[in-house]
Amino acid sequence: MRILFLGDIVGRAGRDAVRDALPPLRRRLAPDVVVACGENAAHGFGISPKICEDLFAAGVDVITLGNHAWDQRDIIPFIAKEPRLIRPANYPPGTPGAGSILMTDARGRRLLVVQVMGRLFMDPLDDPFAVVQREIAAAPLAGPPGRGAHAILVDMHAEATSEKMAIGHFLDGRVSAVVGGHTHVPTADAQILPGGTAYQSDAGMCGDYDSVIGMVKGPATERFVRKMPTERLSPAGGPATVCGILIETDDRTGLATAIAPVRIGGRLAATAPEFDSAGAAS
Repeated sequence: MRILFLGDIVGRAGRDAVRDALPPLRRRLAPDVVVACGENAAHGFGISPKICEDLFAAGVDVITLGNHAWDQRDIIPFIAKEPRLIRPANYPPGTPGAGSILMTDARGRRLLVVQVMGRLFMDPLDDPFAVVQREIAAAPLAGPPGRGAHAILVDMHAEATSEKMAIGHFLDGRVSAVVGGHTHVPTADAQILPGGTAYQSDAGMCGDYDSVIGMVKGPATERFVRKMPTERLSPAGGPATVCGILIETDDRTGLATAIAPVRIGGRLAATAPEFDSAGAAS
């Protein structure tokens, strides 16, 4: 299975870039499933039902959220009825929506997408290590027919790289991929861990990199200089880079055979992999 994960979509610039880039990326990279983090899509803070529908129409199959999940209040009734929109699974019991989705691709293969949120330097939620174990136990990798998953993608939305790395090693060999998000800067550590799990600490953002993590740089910088509140932060509106990760898995074992970064447009150096028949990236 080939999975394309797109990092945090920030504001209109990020949304427009994803909408324009996704059709050619689908043709070139041939992903079976596209997963995107949309938690900053609505003017940098949360996501709206309309934006969700637009991203689904553009070719995104699953949207994940994060610490800004509830910034747009109209998303609360929407997430309760839309299984393709998931929030961190370690929110307390009774929180609207779900923290995972078990979906089927066009070839009948089952992909489990799980999101958890870290606790270091974040609003503390339930233990992500225990919660992700519970989620993958419901549809284990290469498990029994009708219950197991052909592939499992874990979106680890966290501030601390150490916490992301720890959960990657904790899940190594039990999931297909652990992909980090939230810090909006693509890291250079794409790898397959010893047990066969693909890993990258942060996929980066889909947004304008002439900014402070996607926000207009003047007011954002002034907050550090003056240590005082400034005008409300707003997303930068220049040309956006679409940042993501392409992962390929073995249908028999569910483990990763290849992982490579994807960067298209905007200020960052462009890269998009070509996977050969053996799953190697070039």
